[in-house]
Amino acid sequence: MKKYRIGLIGFGFMGRMHTYGYKTLPFYYNLPFEVVPFGICARSQETLDSAKRFGYSFFTKDAKELISHPDVDIVDISSPNMFHRDQLLLAMEAKKPIYCEKPVVSTFAETIEIEHCLRSYSGISRVVFHNRFFPAMMKTKSLLVEGLLGEILNFRISYRHSGSLEKDKPVGWKQKEGAGVLLDMGSHALDLAFWFCGEFARVSAVSRILYPERPDGKGAMMKISAEDHITSLAIMKTGATGVVEASKISAGSEDELDFELYGTEGSVRYHSMEPNFLHFFRMGEKEKGFSSLPTVNRFPEGFNFPGPKFSIGWARAHIHSIYRFLMSLHSEIPEEPSLKDGLYNMRVCEAIKKAVESGEWVDVE
Repeated sequence: MKKYRIGLIGFGFMGRMHTYGYKTLPFYYNLPFEVVPFGICARSQETLDSAKRFGYSFFTKDAKELISHPDVDIVDISSPNMFHRDQLLLAMEAKKPIYCEKPVVSTFAETIEIEHCLRSYSGISRVVFHNRFFPAMMKTKSLLVEGLLGEILNFRISYRHSGSLEKDKPVGWKQKEGAGVLLDMGSHALDLAFWFCGEFARVSAVSRILYPERPDGKGAMMKISAEDHITSLAIMKTGATGVVEASKISAGSEDELDFELYGTEGSVRYHSMEPNFLHFFRMGEKEKGFSSLPTVNRFPEGFNFPGPKFSIGWARAHIHSIYRFLMSLHSEIPEEPSLKDGLYNMRVCEAIKKAVESGEWVDVE
């Protein structure tokens, strides 16, 4: 049986999530291959030592050493996005398949550079917009493809939590590096808008930094350049209009991704805190109003472990994203969302940043 040996860069929250996905795949799918967590790259020895109990056998602090290792078949980039540029270039040069967390990179200059290098890269890639892989999201996509919503006229997509409301809470790496809520959470909402409604034409936007200074965790205050909230208006190339919001200062919110799509023939609504149902309305059935379509654990492939009727969890979409990537690699048939889609997402984010700065509508190039 074919083996795919994983070389993982970064073993923080997302690195552990990906590891969980690789190790649990056999519970969910009848795999035509074997997946082996082989090597890991992390910055601290303590982190490397902690990875030993998860089955990894090769350890290094040098990403190049991991990527170039002859036993590494797949490069998984789960590091903070300010390191992605160098790691992507190394993986593309090595011509290895890439599984990369979003956002793909940190800046527009890096976006252009990776786009240029992508022209000579023929490997299978995946950017981890895992929200596409919840059953409710896939059901929404199928309703759109089948034409049951008609032409989408307008939409709203928001992603919110309250993690940055506390003024005295020390900043994390995302605030220190200026990543901001747009790249961190907004990228997910923008990807869903793109997946559901097609390419963006123009955007306008406003953002807010709640506290200009925050404690750095070492007893000093530091200036904050990363936005805590962003609201963007969008005009899509189809003519649909929408609102995309991302916030880390929404009191009472947990980790909540919601969307509403309104078409000429029907509508859908979804709330991530109620992830087992998609709310669907058809114009031909006005008297029935919105109906709740159970989506729960109803994946189109696999064993549906622990069963199609059991409540779904957040990690399950990550597992299906990993599975679809590996099946794409195994069949040598590229699938979305690829590096190309992740780079397009960065272009939309750049247009939104320009709109915030200028106060004007900006074309998405």
